[in-house]
Amino acid sequence: MSAYSALTAAGYRAQVRDRTTVFFTFAFPLLFLVVFGLVFRGKAVEESGFSYLSYTASGVLSWGVANAAVFGIAFTLMQWRADDILRMIRMSPAPLSSVIGSRYVLALGVGLVQSVLFVGVAMLPGFGLVPASRWPLLIPVLILGVTTFLLLGVIIGSIADTPESVAGIANFLILPMAFLSGSFFPLDSMPEWLRNVSRVLPLRYLNDAVSAALTGRGDLSDIGVGCAGLVVFGVLFGAVAVRFFRWTKSS
Repeated sequence: MSAYSALTAAGYRAQVRDRTTVFFTFAFPLLFLVVFGLVFRGKAVEESGFSYLSYTASGVLSWGVANAAVFGIAFTLMQWRADDILRMIRMSPAPLSSVIGSRYVLALGVGLVQSVLFVGVAMLPGFGLVPASRWPLLIPVLILGVTTFLLLGVIIGSIADTPESVAGIANFLILPMAFLSGSFFPLDSMPEWLRNVSRVLPLRYLNDAVSAALTGRGDLSDIGVGCAGLVVFGVLFGAVAVRFFRWTKSS
């Protein structure tokens, strides 16, 4: 517990001191919300009749949480391995669970703050988001989302050895996934073949579950399917992360 607490405290201090990281973690997704909210204000998706905000608010929130979870752990593992910090931790009594667990708690905290800020801004008069009555289900959905994408970040942080490679791999995976999963544009407006492609992407399941819980665009079965999809991807990413995790550059 002492190692876990020390790693968590050190990670928190490093995160809040880095203003660039704070900006891109919290303000960047809000900029997307403001832009999409102003551009599509008062407009509805013809295919479904729901407002664009019901799509973009839940989609951008999902993307922001997933993005923060991936980049937060990936950069940390890469940097700690490059600086031989992981090697020193390995020689100490601290288990690997303390390393990953400390980042997991931080990722959950970041996701919570992101969600509160995001939903609060989306509910302002200029946007007018009205949360559905089942909005408390957003909490377990986001916990599963953070868990799944944190494990994806562990994979990236284990195979990448430079900040450039972390950014390159993460953006190569997350940005196309965001467009194909409906984070920025409604899937209902996309061709059917693209909607089918999105079913093999974890962000699609997070988007659908967040949307059903937050805006009511969907029912409880959509939340269940979304959570089940995240669990499947989480197990898959976890198995791959264990296989490729490296304490040092050579092992």
